[in-house]
Amino acid sequence: MVPDWFGLTTKATLRADLMAGLTGATLVLPQGVAFAAIAGLPAEYGFYTAMVSTLVAALLGSSWHAVSGPTTALSIMLFATLSDSYLPGSPEYVTAAITLCLMVGLIQLAFAVARLGALVDFVSHSVMTGFVTGAAILIALSQLRHVLGTPLPSTSDLGAFVSAIPEAALATDWHALVVALSAFVVGLAIKIWRPLWPNYLAALIVATGLSLALGGTEAGIATIGPLGEILPSMDVPDLSLGDLREFGGGAMAIAIVGLLEALSVSRALALRSGQMIDGNREFLAQGLSNVIGSLFRCYPSSASFTRSGINYDAGARTPLSAIFSSVFLFGILLLVAPAFAVVPIPGIAGVIMLVAWRLIDFREIRHLVTSSSTETIIAGVTFATVLLVNLETAIYVGVLLSLGFFLRGAARPFLGQGAPDPSTPGRVFKHAAPNGLEECPQLMVCRLDGPLFFGSVEYLRREFRRLERERPLQRTMLFIVKGGGDVDLAGADLILDEARRRERMGGALHLQVKTPRTLTKLARFKVVRELGRERLHLSKGDAIALIVPKLDGDICATCTKRIFHECARQPGPPAK
Repeated sequence: MVPDWFGLTTKATLRADLMAGLTGATLVLPQGVAFAAIAGLPAEYGFYTAMVSTLVAALLGSSWHAVSGPTTALSIMLFATLSDSYLPGSPEYVTAAITLCLMVGLIQLAFAVARLGALVDFVSHSVMTGFVTGAAILIALSQLRHVLGTPLPSTSDLGAFVSAIPEAALATDWHALVVALSAFVVGLAIKIWRPLWPNYLAALIVATGLSLALGGTEAGIATIGPLGEILPSMDVPDLSLGDLREFGGGAMAIAIVGLLEALSVSRALALRSGQMIDGNREFLAQGLSNVIGSLFRCYPSSASFTRSGINYDAGARTPLSAIFSSVFLFGILLLVAPAFAVVPIPGIAGVIMLVAWRLIDFREIRHLVTSSSTETIIAGVTFATVLLVNLETAIYVGVLLSLGFFLRGAARPFLGQGAPDPSTPGRVFKHAAPNGLEECPQLMVCRLDGPLFFGSVEYLRREFRRLERERPLQRTMLFIVKGGGDVDLAGADLILDEARRRERMGGALHLQVKTPRTLTKLARFKVVRELGRERLHLSKGDAIALIVPKLDGDICATCTKRIFHECARQPGPPAK
């Protein structure tokens, strides 16, 4: 099957993707080493994952800019899953890690077959804003030790990390700091004044040259160092029932977190590029990238925030950039690995900090804060969870909080009292109170904006009782349900209960629905049979024409408001 982005490829996009791929390949060198170390694996396994898994996910995924490979979260989770059973770095540990990769891929494929990709729709824009901002800060903080050239605690314990910064700052290696700042400044300057240039690659070249001028490793500047074996060999993992029993829970957790990471990264970049994301296709791509990756000695992978951010900012146009990145990485490691051994780690840290800074969308944060307190709370809690707990939990918390606010809003729909506006052609109905409109003393026109379902029933029941106390003479109600068929059995029971109460009061309840579909649902719930068709309407005008003549004539005789056209035919003073 030809990828959907293949037709977008031109000479210009190829040039942009080539440069983005080269930049990404250069920057993934220290990542491969670092993430493999976090996972308890030799460095070459980070490279295998950064090449093979990246290639498969790029070919099959729906995101044009996300780049898969080893990630911090999955590396940590792999170590936590296996380290109690095997010695990290041992052959048994390596074998178990590759087998776990196969298990993770199979679980993700099962999610794809079940078509659960729509779960991405529950990760709201506010969640993504908070998640990306928090992840960007964590990425920047994680590079601080390389910028200062001094050891710092892990950012997983943010309190200990922050408290250690003053002492680390006093012990700063000025060589490392100068190299990191040079990379940051050069990368930023080129992005501002020459946006078409490969700013990250140029920043690394400048940082490397400056590092060598300062003395390189002899001056204490850390570098990537010599690389080991880099050619992955093919081998089928030995998956047994014992592995499933022992590591099934860990594999499930890694699979879910990996999918959430991939969807989150893809969604975040799609917000910037305007591209549509197919969540189920991302599930399929991640599953196959892990299954195929396990055949080439990879460990579990997902979309990387750092690599994806660099890929996008470097000007990537299509997934060819990720494919080129894999090819370039292989070529670099195979042919010129010794030359890249002198690339300074502080220089790479400076570039990654620039990427982290550019990931923060200050304009969107300002928009959230000034426009919606609810969305601000969702983004803020997600952001705090990223910093204080971890990335994967932040996604869960953000999604649950979004759903909580949604359900709270759905359970408290707007119930307004309307009246015709005499200043408009045809007397358009508007919300009476804020527009200063007079209402009929006997007929209350209530409009429901929102679903009439089990979650909103008790709130609406309380609102009906309040209106009953405040407006005892308005015993007849025209209840307008605007929801497009959003009425369930509990909502239908509420309608019948209110109709009975108003009959006992000497009034009536008339119901207007907007669609025949809603009327069909009400018939199934026996509402039509109990109310009678004469009290069910599809038109507000028809409803009022039927209701007004049945109102109390004695009250109409003394009424001077006459807000309906039908009032002209009622006894009493002439219409206004």
